[in-house]
Amino acid sequence: MKVNSPSSSSFWSDLAQAPFEQGYLEAGAIQTRYLHSGTENLPPLLLLHGTGGHAECYIRNLASHGRYFDTWAIDFVGHGWSDKPNVDYEIDYYVEHVAAFMDSLNINEAHISGESLGGWVAARFAIKYPDRLMRLVLNTTGGATMDTAVMEKIKVLTRAAVDDPVWDTVKTRLEWLMADPATVTDELVRCRREIYMQDGFREALEHILVLQEPEIRQRNNLSDEEWQSIKAETLVIWTSDDPTADELVGRRIASLIPNSKYELIMNCGHWPQFEDPEIFNEIHLGFLQGHG
Repeated sequence: MKVNSPSSSSFWSDLAQAPFEQGYLEAGAIQTRYLHSGTENLPPLLLLHGTGGHAECYIRNLASHGRYFDTWAIDFVGHGWSDKPNVDYEIDYYVEHVAAFMDSLNINEAHISGESLGGWVAARFAIKYPDRLMRLVLNTTGGATMDTAVMEKIKVLTRAAVDDPVWDTVKTRLEWLMADPATVTDELVRCRREIYMQDGFREALEHILVLQEPEIRQRNNLSDEEWQSIKAETLVIWTSDDPTADELVGRRIASLIPNSKYELIMNCGHWPQFEDPEIFNEIHLGFLQGHG
């Protein structure tokens, strides 16, 4: 049985096991919202969410990771409650946002773990700033596929939820991420609705969705040679029921990265860190701590 089942878990109970804070800081010119747990004497860890997401995708991991790492889950530029400048958000733009966030905290190097878009950004960060990266986790990562049906699905579901952010459209968008739709809690829907209802979010969404356009996606995807150039110790996590790509995609990415290992989490979709936090936290923490 999953420890944090939808019927028993809330954001508050997820965070009750450790001190935490929400805050904002200036990352370059971007006011950036974060959730934080841990202390500065611990190794830094950044958690990066996916397309249209926000820091709460790691709400079930923050407390456990804050015991061992100075853990920061951020809202990407254009996402969540962070600033939304009027530019298209391609991968290098996110990479520079992450670097600026680290600079603002005087973090020279960190572990970085990214889910979906966050993994795509983390992989590019690993190539551009290898000396600033400790260990790397790519969780159902983007950056390796060109599935037009999936790209269209992301655009349709997300636009529907943002254009008309009623309960059902937002819930449907979140349910698409999960192997078991019941994993989507009312609290998660409410949080996502409030983000989508912000003034200016509809305009920001089109800047977010550029990566679902084939030509733009193609120039941002990683080539085989680029995956092979990643030097950091890397964990590639995939799931049995990911709606964006078959687990063979994850295996192939892991086969290309020289110093990598692969883990398949069963009975999860695109958010294993939220759907099965007990298993995810065990695998994730073990890797980041150098066990196994």
